[in-house]
Amino acid sequence: MKILLVDDESELVSALAERLSFRGFDADWVCSGADAIDKVKENEYDLAVLDVKMPRMSGLELRAELNKIRSGMKYIFLSGHGSEDDYKAGAAEAECYLVKPVKIEELVEKINLALESE
Repeated sequence: MKILLVDDESELVSALAERLSFRGFDADWVCSGADAIDKVKENEYDLAVLDVKMPRMSGLELRAELNKIRSGMKYIFLSGHGSEDDYKAGAAEAECYLVKPVKIEELVEKINLALESE
């Protein structure tokens, strides 16, 4: 399974990608919405893990752009500043909405559940 992680916190996202790779996932990471769009144009991902609050393009806006490129991709949202407004604005439509800090075991569980769902 190929996963794209997008978060403006490079240390966090690179560590998550490395830990997912140790658990058998093919995980790429980027730190901006623009870089994520480029990655999705070049690769086929099964799932994207998106930070809700990022500069220039939010995770919610990014999901809308990525859906135009690759429909059917699953999404998990991460947020350190999540609010009820974020959730109502679209995160509720994702497979999962997790609040940072997230435990890698919880993320792996949610990824597996999302990938198993139709």
